[in-house]
Amino acid sequence: MSPPSRRSFLAQSASLAFACATGTVELAFAAPPASARERRLLVLVELKGGNDGLNTLVPVGDARYYALRPRIAIARDDVIRLSDRAGLHPSLAPLLPLWEARRLAILQGVGYPSPNLSHFRSIEIWDTAAASDEYLEDGWLSRAFAASPRLAGFAADGVIVGSNEMGPLAGRGARAIALTDTASFQRRARLALDASASGNRALAHIGKVEGDIRSAASRIVGAHTFQTTFPQGAFGAAIRTACQVIANPAGVGVVRVTLDGFDTHANQPNTHARLLAELAHGLVALQGALQELGRDDDTLVLTYSEFGRRPRENQTAGTDHGTASVQFAFGGHVQGGLYGAMPDLAKLDGGGNPAHALDFRAVYATVLERWWGIDAGTALRGRFDTVPFVTS
Repeated sequence: MSPPSRRSFLAQSASLAFACATGTVELAFAAPPASARERRLLVLVELKGGNDGLNTLVPVGDARYYALRPRIAIARDDVIRLSDRAGLHPSLAPLLPLWEARRLAILQGVGYPSPNLSHFRSIEIWDTAAASDEYLEDGWLSRAFAASPRLAGFAADGVIVGSNEMGPLAGRGARAIALTDTASFQRRARLALDASASGNRALAHIGKVEGDIRSAASRIVGAHTFQTTFPQGAFGAAIRTACQVIANPAGVGVVRVTLDGFDTHANQPNTHARLLAELAHGLVALQGALQELGRDDDTLVLTYSEFGRRPRENQTAGTDHGTASVQFAFGGHVQGGLYGAMPDLAKLDGGGNPAHALDFRAVYATVLERWWGIDAGTALRGRFDTVPFVTS
């Protein structure tokens, strides 16, 4: 295989969404901020495809759930009971110690008004914190970082692992890097040329961007040796790469990893069980690595998915696109427990979906205000009540 070109490196990495109005691109490599709150890390885990919330957090006490899902419902005896009314899918058993330690928060019914059931449009709404009828270019974290200089001393505001889709870090305002793994990123970064190599202003700008990529690569090292065992497979590799990024001394503000495959229109039980097992084992490995690094207390881990699945199973033992779903959060400042409300299966809309209980922008407001102490009004373009799953 021939080595990648500089052009393909820039295009495929979707690197450094570092654009600003002046057309210049700067990476600050000062020491990470001294403030403990500024140093706090957010790890986002995207469950791509639309995770089925009802089979993730099972409404075991609701007879309607079993009536709507005669073939794919999780048997009562298999559910990991958290209360008389709800319990976890058995594949999520590795997360039980976090729950028992009161460090796992489960956010029920997370969604938004007038939900869109298109994968592309709905994740765009989540990534930009837009209303369902508005279109925004910048990600919600990009807007937050543009309004707050708190993370300017980090090697990058955010790192996207395993994807070229910048998501919440898209657009102006965030110094964001996309990579598959730290070693290949550093190898590819060596293709970057020095900005001084050309007198042409346009080429000089490209060279400057390439130089910033090279500088970022020099700071995002991947040499830490962990005692933690990471799971096999693509998601385990992504978690390992994320932990290598977190281990670097230069610091980052956000890391996002993705677990794909949740669009379970057919034969859902086996696929969903496998995916939730991958998620649980990956999160446990992440927690172990954070403890090794002494970062478990100043890291917040948050899952999200573009939508849930319809309560009624379809004819192919799967579920179609739905609305609100379940998200997880854990970390040293997480107040464990159940938040929001279980879906009311007696009150489904015309499409057969329940109403949401928590607006996802309230979850984002909680991250910004309770976790980082950043005013959320600008980033979210409005005010949303925070949810007390994070203690400041």
